[in-house]
Amino acid sequence: MDFLLRVGSALVMAAAMIWQVGWSLVLGFTLSGIVQAVVARDRMREQLGGDGIGAIARATVYGAASSSCSYAAAALSKTLFKKGAGLTPSLAFLFASTNLVVELGIILYVLMGWQFMVAEWVGGLVLVTLMALFVKATYPRALVAQARAHQEAASGHEHGSDTVDGRTVWERLRNPQTRVLVARNVAMDWSMLRSDLLVGFLVAGVIAVFVPAQVWQGLFVSSGPAALVIGIGVIVGALLAIVTFVCSIGNVPMAAIFWGSGMSFGGVLAFLYADIIVLPLLDVYRKYYGWRTALYMFGTFFVTIVLAAVVMNGAFAALHLVPAARPDVRGMMEAFSLNYTFWLNVLALGVVGYFVYVNRKHPMDHHC
Repeated sequence: MDFLLRVGSALVMAAAMIWQVGWSLVLGFTLSGIVQAVVARDRMREQLGGDGIGAIARATVYGAASSSCSYAAAALSKTLFKKGAGLTPSLAFLFASTNLVVELGIILYVLMGWQFMVAEWVGGLVLVTLMALFVKATYPRALVAQARAHQEAASGHEHGSDTVDGRTVWERLRNPQTRVLVARNVAMDWSMLRSDLLVGFLVAGVIAVFVPAQVWQGLFVSSGPAALVIGIGVIVGALLAIVTFVCSIGNVPMAAIFWGSGMSFGGVLAFLYADIIVLPLLDVYRKYYGWRTALYMFGTFFVTIVLAAVVMNGAFAALHLVPAARPDVRGMMEAFSLNYTFWLNVLALGVVGYFVYVNRKHPMDHHC
């Protein structure tokens, strides 16, 4: 009976966290859907040849504008690379499309505070910079050639390339077809992200209820030389992300649990940054590029993630921006009330209903 009660508590906690961030997810998906509808991907591909600073900067901007789940980001990054984009811009696109996105920042703000939102977005730029320097120093020409020639099975995670007509962004926004494409993009993003999101919230609820605080206190080193504490914290954070299997926005509720349980600021950031090296994604890289290139990508990503988390931890500590308070995730179970969250969720449900109506009225004749 006690076990069933704890299972019930875990489910309630997961539902409470979903309730807290529901409106922010709808807002993020909507903004992402608008950007996808007005930004042409063929234009992206044309501007990402070579490995210069300009191509890397454009890839970072395009990645932030093409937000999606980590699997979709990996698929689109692969497509750009195999159609002529440079290796570094392709990887920059992957980092940006999973770390510099609106919906991720919003959900971090709601669950963990503005400091984590800023650290995620600024850290995304640090990730791209460090990755570019690492790849420049170790550029594997033979692997790049092999990766371009490698044949892989088709993936079901990549979006289509539809954009609305118009010479300017304003004209595209005013195009009546925009609302249809936005609704379709939101539906596709949800279809790709829902498993990660639901699993992430469920795992977070289970961890909060079933794992004693002493376990985390023993795992998250908090005493000793500062360099050792920071180093162990970021490595543990990255390794936890790899083995939890949950990527994209789905790892945010677990990050909130870890932060509330005593993980260091840098460790939480490493956990968030490492959503592109979870075990299932490493297998995707193997299928896309071959196992040797996948190993090179893993090494590059892991080193970059750990260094970026150390840099951001040091910067926020020096500026006294590391939050002193930690979230009371259990307290979220008491968050069901007629406050601003309730009314924002009511509004979000209305927006979702409108998207469902538009999708049914204008069904897609192709799939992502």
